[in-house]
Amino acid sequence: MERFKWIPQSLHGGDQDREEDLLGEFEGPDSWSPLQVLHLLCRFRCLIANLSFVPDLLFLPLGQRLYGFAASLVIGFAFMLLSLIVFYRPIKFGIMFTFGNILAVGSTAFLIGPVQQARLMLDPVRIYATAIYVGSAIVALVCALWIHSKMLTLIAIIIEICALVWYSLSYVPFARRMVSELFISCCDREF
Repeated sequence: MERFKWIPQSLHGGDQDREEDLLGEFEGPDSWSPLQVLHLLCRFRCLIANLSFVPDLLFLPLGQRLYGFAASLVIGFAFMLLSLIVFYRPIKFGIMFTFGNILAVGSTAFLIGPVQQARLMLDPVRIYATAIYVGSAIVALVCALWIHSKMLTLIAIIIEICALVWYSLSYVPFARRMVSELFISCCDREF
């Protein structure tokens, strides 16, 4: 019978040679008592609780996280710029632009981790911008892949960019208020 082993200490910088046996002192499944099965299930629950199914990028050294952030951001912006070249083909445009946006927004997961990124995106300050951003990305893909309308795809992409800018401004203190006041002062002028 193959035994299950795991090494949580190596993830936290502990002794890498030390292994903890999941089955412990148990002989085999035919000789287990109900108490031993319960004990085994408790150990398995502890094992699952210690493992993260979402890769924790915070275990990477700071230099690697910065390289991952920069690479993801640059590749995302490159996809967005390259998508403008193929705008006349709505399928390629929609896929490339949305993929570039996902890479650019997801690049911050290298700095703060994917779980914290999701929490920040669902923060009450950013929930509307996130919902509009995700919704417009989906609408852009639908318009590009199924409707094949360049004009509707362009409108969805413009809304997506505006939502992304508004979402990004929520991280800078008082930036949203400054942009709002600037926009109001520009539109409030008499000609």
